[in-house]
Amino acid sequence: MDSPVKDVIPAAPVTPGAAASAPDPAAGRRLGPVALVVAGGLSVQFGSAVAVLLMPRAGALGVVTLRLVLAAAVLLIVCRPKVRGYGRADWGTVVAFGTAMAGMNILFYQSVDRIPLGAAVTLEVLGPLALSVIASRRLLNLVWAGLALAGVVLLSGGGFDRLDPAGAGFALAAGAMWATYIVFSARTGRRFPQADGLALAMAFGAVLTVPFGIAEAGDKLLVPSTIGLGLAVALMSSVLPYTLEMLALRKLPAPTFAILMSLEPAIAATAGFLVLSQALAVTDALAIALVIAASMGAVRTQVGPARRKAADGAGAAPLP
Repeated sequence: MDSPVKDVIPAAPVTPGAAASAPDPAAGRRLGPVALVVAGGLSVQFGSAVAVLLMPRAGALGVVTLRLVLAAAVLLIVCRPKVRGYGRADWGTVVAFGTAMAGMNILFYQSVDRIPLGAAVTLEVLGPLALSVIASRRLLNLVWAGLALAGVVLLSGGGFDRLDPAGAGFALAAGAMWATYIVFSARTGRRFPQADGLALAMAFGAVLTVPFGIAEAGDKLLVPSTIGLGLAVALMSSVLPYTLEMLALRKLPAPTFAILMSLEPAIAATAGFLVLSQALAVTDALAIALVIAASMGAVRTQVGPARRKAADGAGAAPLP
């Protein structure tokens, strides 16, 4: 992302040949966290593709149960969160976070059971995009919202019956739950140390999904090969990406992180093509590109004024 104050920062003298002979350590520090976020995105979307392969064995609700229960078990063992010393408001935040997590996963997997993975993630990402537009309250973000709407119309081909109305509806509902998830994830992070809140919320979300999984899959959830695939989905879609994102956010500016997360529909479409043989039409690829561009634009619009304000207050010092 270009800095809005780059024109007022004097350029440093450059020694001929220095760029070719000496690596830029700052560039390396920036690329490391970026690589972690991209790796997390690849992990979660290819994990979703594996989940689609698992659905014939356990059903969509069974896969959700396996993912959350096994991910919660891993996080509880690794984090060993404390349960004492918290008030009613703290536990209320965890309950809301876990409920949003369970709802988001249930709705999303119901969606990918009916429509291609790339299309489902494209519709789902509209939830965080709408949250960004509403939070910024800037007129320019209406342009990004219109661009995203154009992408959705193009993806639907003028009517969601091309995609399967139920699948599209589940994806949009999952997007609303994703926005809720983001809000309560931030609140949980402020109230609980490390990843304790995440582990507790994951455990609560897992408990909520167990009755649905048992009702749909029954004893199929206890088949060793199904549990093995479920563990792979849990690690790829929950444990590994959450860990990588936590490490990245320690060094990566939040705006850059948000822009990188906007690439999720493209990663999902790639995973759908490579793992599930879900080829995209040209119009579908263009629709995904429009939604990605709208997400990136919304993030840049929201962050620009804050960066300029920070630069003014620091005497036009370089920004992180």
